Amino acid sequence: MNNSLKQAIQLLDQANADDPKNGVELLYSQRMLNTLQGFKKDASGPLTLACYAQHVCRWKLARKDYPTGLEGYLKWRTDLAKLHASILADVMQQIGFNDDDIKLASNIIQKKRLKKDPDAQTMEDVSCLVFLNHYFDPFVKKHSEERIIDIVQKTWAKMSDEGHAAALELALPEHLQALILKALS
Repeated sequence: MNNSLKQAIQLLDQANADDPKNGVELLYSQRMLNTLQGFKKDASGPLTLACYAQHVCRWKLARKDYPTGLEGYLKWRTDLAKLHASILADVMQQIGFNDDDIKLASNIIQKKRLKKDPDAQTMEDVSCLVFLNHYFDPFVKKHSEERIIDIVQKTWAKMSDEGHAAALELALPEHLQALILKALS
């Protein structure tokens, strides 16, 4: 990893230092980076930083401050993506990244042109892999099987063929693998 990426990651970590959940977002960033590095070894700088910053300062926009239901949820997610993009752009400007790389990272983190832009799709695949590998089991414990199947199907629909292959190779506990296979059947 080059020096500019290391500096940007340090600044993103500083932005996340005030996380009231004691490092939850820092851990998420690290999981995104580790998953990206295993999934796409030649990831560009903008893609790497977009993945790392996907949840930067997420606590600043609380879900409870938005209306309930799908419309409120989607508005919250859109506002979060804009917040993350803004923070990432500021960090990249401080380090001296060029405008094209900043715009590219901003588009990736906001998942613009998903399914059409390979980098945005890679970030989506990585975030789905992180969910399945690190957050799926706790999710399963809180929700009905019907809800779980629905979420797995929605997650799968967002992923590329490469993401599907990587997901099927995850070393998940047997009960989670069974749920994924049930959702896909």
